[in-house]
Amino acid sequence: MSKLSINLPNKLRLDVKLVKSRNVQASQPIFPDLGKILRVRKGSKLSRFFRHIFEHAGIKKVLGYFIIISFIFLTAIAPRVDASAPAVNIEVKTNDEVILKTETTTQYPLEKIVITQSYRFYHRAVDLNGDTGDPIRPIAAGQVVDVSSSYWGYGNSIIIEHKNGVRSLYAHLSKINVREGDLVSKSTIIGEVGSTGRSFGDHLHLEIIKDGHAIDPIKYLSSK
Repeated sequence: MSKLSINLPNKLRLDVKLVKSRNVQASQPIFPDLGKILRVRKGSKLSRFFRHIFEHAGIKKVLGYFIIISFIFLTAIAPRVDASAPAVNIEVKTNDEVILKTETTTQYPLEKIVITQSYRFYHRAVDLNGDTGDPIRPIAAGQVVDVSSSYWGYGNSIIIEHKNGVRSLYAHLSKINVREGDLVSKSTIIGEVGSTGRSFGDHLHLEIIKDGHAIDPIKYLSSK
């Protein structure tokens, strides 16, 4: 540390201290000298050891590359709904036709709504917290157009076709109670919360697709 003093009247005295940066250059070894650390009396020796490692320029560069590569990889393998699949006509002549025509409002698929991951450009959905076995109901009346089971991606999932070009997808289910072609109302329990596929815990992954484009489920449901 260097000290620079400028001679001025006492009331206007100015002291400037120049302190060297703590940044550890890449040319220095990654692991510090343990002997020097053990001889230091003040502060935590363990803290000094790890601080030396993580302040090393080489380590910072490696961590930066790792974060960038991980982000690109996760974005590339993120599953997407096949928006090109043909629309399904739900105006069928069955006893459930009255339900499909009269139910125009929407609802949240779980009784308790706790968002664990919100809608982002790299996550075109919302994750809703839940426990395995919690019942899932559709956001609105419609027809089941796809039921899938996989050890990867969405795991056990359901896609439901609604009116006005809207589809909803429910992923990572532990149990599926419907089949492709079934008509469902808002009271139908289509499945149960789980953690199948690419999942790190119990939750419901909810996507809403409008005219082939993913939209924020929370904004869509709140506006109805």
